[in-house]
Amino acid sequence: MIKFYYNLAPNPTKVALALEEMALQYELVPVDTRKGEQHTPAFLAVNPNAKVPAIVDGDATVFDSNAILLYLAEKTGKFLPANTPANRGEMLSWLMFVATGVGPFSGQAVHFKHFAPEKVDYAHNRYQFEAQRHYGILNDHLAGKRYMVGDTYTIVDMDVWGWARMIPFILGEEAYAKFPNVKKLVDEISARPAAAKAIALKDNFKFKAEMDDEARRNMFKHLAVKAA
Repeated sequence: MIKFYYNLAPNPTKVALALEEMALQYELVPVDTRKGEQHTPAFLAVNPNAKVPAIVDGDATVFDSNAILLYLAEKTGKFLPANTPANRGEMLSWLMFVATGVGPFSGQAVHFKHFAPEKVDYAHNRYQFEAQRHYGILNDHLAGKRYMVGDTYTIVDMDVWGWARMIPFILGEEAYAKFPNVKKLVDEISARPAAAKAIALKDNFKFKAEMDDEARRNMFKHLAVKAA
């Protein structure tokens, strides 16, 4: 039984999608980051970076959503592209593109759009620009294609779905119009039964919803530190 440490953010949600698609048995371990549960010694022993998702699978502990997707795909042999050097190179490239680009820039775009305690026009503009640029690259890549790698649904599509389904929140309600190919992929995946089950995990545990002073202290540790 896999222990799945999660909350409702994009990265845990795409891992939930993979677990459901692969029909793996898992135990939910909620980590309420707005209450600071990611900083407890018990969770830091699982992920010293104090972030979800993470899994414990027997003797194996894996954190970072993209590492988990690759681990699960290799464990099960499912949702990998055809085993050729070209496909593996493309798969790894797009997985890392999401890990180092789409995810971080989307996260910062959300922070400065919705949660920063003061409005910083430079930061807001920079991260909105970069998030849009990354989704534009995905959109261009998907032109004339159904899936990200090859002609089959893989963990790369799950990876993209995790963040891209949040484009209206990241960039604004009208933003999907700029990325029709990404929207088409998101809609196809969202219609899958496994996606409905992944999204329904929100009903399994009542996470703290308020972004109050306690939540800010727990999620934005830099507020209490003068680092520069």
